Amino acid sequence: MDISRFKGRSLLTLLDYSPEEIRELLDLSKLVKAQQKRGEIRHRFTGKSLAMLFEKRSTRTRCAFETAFGEEGGHPVFLSTADIQLGVKESIEDTARVLGRMFNAIEFRGFKQSTVQTLAEYSGVPVFNGLTDEYHPTQVLADILTMEENFGDCRGKKLVFTGDGRNNVARSLMVICAKLGIDFTVITPLGLAPDRDLVKICAAATAASGARILVSDKPDDVKGACAVYTDVWASMGEEDKKAERVQLLKPYRVTQALMNKTGEKDAIFLHCLPAIKGEEVNADVIDGPQSRVWDEAENRKHTIKALMLATINGTAD
Repeated sequence: MDISRFKGRSLLTLLDYSPEEIRELLDLSKLVKAQQKRGEIRHRFTGKSLAMLFEKRSTRTRCAFETAFGEEGGHPVFLSTADIQLGVKESIEDTARVLGRMFNAIEFRGFKQSTVQTLAEYSGVPVFNGLTDEYHPTQVLADILTMEENFGDCRGKKLVFTGDGRNNVARSLMVICAKLGIDFTVITPLGLAPDRDLVKICAAATAASGARILVSDKPDDVKGACAVYTDVWASMGEEDKKAERVQLLKPYRVTQALMNKTGEKDAIFLHCLPAIKGEEVNADVIDGPQSRVWDEAENRKHTIKALMLATINGTAD
């Protein structure tokens, strides 16, 4: 597998990657996952270091990056806003210049998309978006990998996201589905619909892929979905809107009744986690036989390892 063309690239949003490039990252993810399942021990990041910048708390993103990099012999360094002067006493540009001279790559998880863009512009090393308010690209790579493990080629399959249609996961799912030919429906109150500019961009991508994008406020539009996805109703930084969101989004909760409305006996449930059981999803769904959230969480590690191998090393060897 020749992945040399990825070397030195950042991943800020999957809008920057072609369908063929996304496909290569997914195929590489399957390879590295199979290698781990066979117990193969490699040290492909020996002598390399990764700066991990976190403005927001994390379980899966932090653990996925640390284990993916560390078990390959690399040295990940966790840096919170309590540890460094990110945009406080030092500009983001200057922090990027310093880190780029000391590390082989940078991961950022925080609020503004502009921060991760600035890090990529000034550091001179690959920068990975581990989550911003706008996009969560490494998450949706894991989501599609999970779907493909269950259904194989997902072109023409239907994925439904129900809940806050403006959040970073819903936006990123729309992008990756539009590029890969997966039908994507966002079921959300119209006041929480994804922004029109992004819908237009994704609609343009569907001309080549054949995917269909639908924004709806009707839960019955879950019909025909092979996968139903949701996320928490108030993202980090929106806690003050929690009560309002609960009232607004109650009709969009994922229940067993909603899963049954898909009409697909093999339909699966997905969630990026953490989940608040009894709010956006009922416990009998997320803990039930249709749930694939634990596979999905594990796949964060494999897709992130594949991304770093491609962009830091430019080779899977």
